[in-house]
Amino acid sequence: METLLARLDRIAGGRHAGYRVPDEGRDHPRTRRAFTVIAWLLTAELVIGLAAVVVAVVLTADGVAVAFPVWMRSVIVLGMTVTLFYFAWRARAGYYWAYSRLRLFAKIFPVVTLVIAAIPGLYPLWMVTEQIVFSLILIGVADYLDSDHMRAAFPRPGNQGTTGEVRA
Repeated sequence: METLLARLDRIAGGRHAGYRVPDEGRDHPRTRRAFTVIAWLLTAELVIGLAAVVVAVVLTADGVAVAFPVWMRSVIVLGMTVTLFYFAWRARAGYYWAYSRLRLFAKIFPVVTLVIAAIPGLYPLWMVTEQIVFSLILIGVADYLDSDHMRAAFPRPGNQGTTGEVRA
C-alpha cells in the first residue's frame, strides 16, 4: 500500500513529494488540534456533498427534472472532498506538498464555487445554498492552514536552517 501512496504522492507532490517537515512542528499539540478540526470540517463537507446527491435523487424520484449541472456539481464536490481528505491525511503525516496543496485548494475552491453559484439560473436555490455553505467551511479550513503556527510547522523545502527551525 505504501508503494501506491508513494506513487500518488510523487504525482501530486512533484519534486518535493518526499520532503517531510520536522517532527517537532508536525507533532506539536496545536498542529494535531488543527488537523483534528480540519478533519471535522472536511467531514461536514462530505456530509453536505452526500446530502446534495440525496436531494437530487429524491427530486428525480418525485418526477422533478434535475439539471445536468446539478448532477455534475454533486459529483465534483464529492471528488474534491475526497481529494482534500487525502491531502489532509498526508499533510498530517508531515508531507509539505500535501499541506501546500490543501492550503491552496482551500483558498481557490470557495472562490470558484461562489462565482459559479452567482450565475443566474444555473442552479436551484437549494444547490446555491449548498455551495455557499461549502465555501464557508472551506474558508474555515484555509484559516486554520494559514495560521502563523501552521505556516511555521510546515516550512517550505529549503527554508529551514540546519537545526530545522524556520529561517526568516
